[in-house]
Amino acid sequence: MATTDRRMQIGEVAERTGLSLRTIRHYEEVGLVIPSARSKGGFRLYTESDIERLMVIRRMKPLDFSLEEMRDLLEITDRLGAGDAEEGEVERLRERLDAYRKVADARCETLRVQLMAAEDFAATLRSRLKDIS
Repeated sequence: MATTDRRMQIGEVAERTGLSLRTIRHYEEVGLVIPSARSKGGFRLYTESDIERLMVIRRMKPLDFSLEEMRDLLEITDRLGAGDAEEGEVERLRERLDAYRKVADARCETLRVQLMAAEDFAATLRSRLKDIS
């Protein structure tokens, strides 16, 4: 089998993605990522494509995207990746994808501001500790 066709069990997928087995199973239960196959013994088997999908979900999570938003974004990228959408549909899908990009950019900026405030607070505490030493 070619490297891209290699199938991995859930433990290896968990190691590669940094997600817990429970989280991966949850994403399967809610229909975000379905294992590409099952072994003869019934074990879930995942491909590189499944791992890429899990990584998209993992990156959306800290930006507070809902499961429904994750599902919608994955459907958009699936449709665009399939290459069989008509021109008008491609444009609508690209617009929806761009809307998600804009939301992600805005949420990243909010996190940057929060991080700067947190770092400033930590620096203040270090300074105060230094002053009383």
